Amino acid sequence: MSANTVGSDTGRKPYLTTTDLTKNFGSFTALSDITLEIYEGEFVCFLGPSGCGKTTLLRAIAGLDIQTFGKVTQAGKDVSNLPPSERDFGIVFQSYALFPNLTIRRNIAYGLENRGHSKAEINKRVDELLALVGLASQADKYPAQLSGGQQQRIALARAIATNPGLLLLDEPLSALDAKVRAHLRHEIKELQRTLGVTTVMVTHDQEEALTMADRIVVMNNGVIEQVGTPIEIYRDPATAFVADFIGTMNFIPGEFNGGTKLKMGEVELQCEVQGTGPKGNILVAFRPENMLVQEDATELPNSFEAEIKYMEFMGSFFRVDLMSKSASADAHIKGDFSINMVRRTGVKEGDTIRVSIPKDRLTIYPGASNNG
Repeated sequence: MSANTVGSDTGRKPYLTTTDLTKNFGSFTALSDITLEIYEGEFVCFLGPSGCGKTTLLRAIAGLDIQTFGKVTQAGKDVSNLPPSERDFGIVFQSYALFPNLTIRRNIAYGLENRGHSKAEINKRVDELLALVGLASQADKYPAQLSGGQQQRIALARAIATNPGLLLLDEPLSALDAKVRAHLRHEIKELQRTLGVTTVMVTHDQEEALTMADRIVVMNNGVIEQVGTPIEIYRDPATAFVADFIGTMNFIPGEFNGGTKLKMGEVELQCEVQGTGPKGNILVAFRPENMLVQEDATELPNSFEAEIKYMEFMGSFFRVDLMSKSASADAHIKGDFSINMVRRTGVKEGDTIRVSIPKDRLTIYPGASNNG
């Protein structure tokens, strides 16, 4: 149960909670005992691969797919069994879901009209929202006349028109091209900050989660693997799944029997293991950018020799493929070398160099035999 519990923000009352939320589709369990706390004004991302349960969780919160067991509470009110129309949220889908036969103005006004606002109130609110998303000049056009990015802005404006307490975003940027996506990421985050609306976004894109979220909920197979700030998730992944899913990570077989040292092949490394780490056969994990190159005669700690098999130019750095017989019989170790370092040292493919991994950048996970 504790592995599927989110909530580390002390002193604040959660705005949205799920308690022991479980969703079964026949014999398949899409969500398993999810207990989660989200605070007012927070931007939280549900992140994970396809089929991990993130969209099911969002739909349960919205009432679009009622949970099999468990409870959903919003602003202190139990909404577990309420239909979507009686819950206080706005939602934006991947497909925009705009009404093709209505103008942009009418699309945004739709929810306000259903709530019986006066025409003057509706016009004022729609004008505010069009200005907020930078599309005042497009009010009388139809969705098909706008670009994908513009349509998604209108979908956002429609979702927040009624001032909902909760904004739900279901992969809102995945249908857009990379440049528009990057621009809208910033716009959505700025809009959320301006409005102060509690926001939950589903995404499979780690870059989106890292750049937009206050906290990330990493999901896999219907459970929560880890929750934390983007920096916490990236620097201290709680499980090998999180480490592998977020960013790039080297995993090298090793052995650890307690203390402050581990073995990676024939190489002995100093380490800082938190708490009671796994023992016996382990996986030694470290990020490519944390690998250092010894540039002079001063030997770095935790160092070993490696041959540069391949260098891939990535623009601001080189992604380097290294082989080290002493560290691992057959593993390819990835390192990220800065352009300046490569220029300074002149290292090239075929060179044998000495590299090191700082002890505070090593993480260990159970090896294959420890996982059963």
